[in-house]
Amino acid sequence: MRLAQQYEYPESLQDDRKKAIWLERITFIYLLSVVGVMYLVMGASQAMKAAWLEDSLSLIPPLSFLIAIRLVSKAPSKTFPFGFHRASSIAYLAGSLALFLMGAYLMYDSSMALIKQEKPTIPTVHMFGTTVWMGWIMIGVLVYSGLPAAILGRMKLPLARKLNDKALYADAAMNSADWQTASAAIVGIIGIGFGFWWADAVAALFISFSIIKDGFSNLKDSGAQLLDRTPEPLGTNGEKLRQAICDRLNELDWVDRSDVRLREVGHLVFGDAFLTMTGDKRPSTAQIEEAERIVRDTDWRVGDVSISIGHSGHSPNSEAGL
Repeated sequence: MRLAQQYEYPESLQDDRKKAIWLERITFIYLLSVVGVMYLVMGASQAMKAAWLEDSLSLIPPLSFLIAIRLVSKAPSKTFPFGFHRASSIAYLAGSLALFLMGAYLMYDSSMALIKQEKPTIPTVHMFGTTVWMGWIMIGVLVYSGLPAAILGRMKLPLARKLNDKALYADAAMNSADWQTASAAIVGIIGIGFGFWWADAVAALFISFSIIKDGFSNLKDSGAQLLDRTPEPLGTNGEKLRQAICDRLNELDWVDRSDVRLREVGHLVFGDAFLTMTGDKRPSTAQIEEAERIVRDTDWRVGDVSISIGHSGHSPNSEAGL
């Protein structure tokens, strides 16, 4: 069995890859601390519960990314002849599905709290000989949950685009928007303090809408990616990438015309190139290798592509694996 070649990030992106891994490790440890602290102070607040559940779910994307990025670098095997690049797509799908389902649950839970007119209370605690309203502590924890996450998200977004990693991008986008979740929860807590019992549930509903929106958008994109959709690489138009490959192949003197069919496989792009010769003489091995090099050099994300060669007026039917 002929195995696909092992593809790695180019040397120019190795530092970005290492930085992304470290940022995700830091994110995971930081979120663990947020989940623990928030659990201790959330009390009966629906908004705090929603924020806590969202932060708990936020642990899935960085963990999925850290597992997937180790798998994608493994060499193809007889069992997995095309490699493990779809591990990145599976990580993207797992995080998206978890987000969407939890958002739906939070919407139901918050709606029921409004319908039943549940009136949460925030108690006071004694600290260092002083009586302190727990709401202030909750607000402090929410600031801790939102601000560093937003900073980490902003740092990861450009790396996700460079690495064309949509699991990393979804995680970074979610982190970047965490300040909205924290702000909504803070409004809900302040509302309780002023006697507006409904403000807490309304804030939780706002958070659930945000989670559902992100979850559905990412779920749709990750599902399409697994169904071999035409590529939509981050920062690049997929049709432009396809056309760029065709244009470069058409420059070969033995190629009359070309067409390319591409699909997303994790952070890479796989596909087929169909070449029609200008004459009847089959291209030499050196010419085919040149075509292979041209396709690879078009973009670092281009991975395994099969070349089919045919005569003018006939469908290409012979293949050379890239």
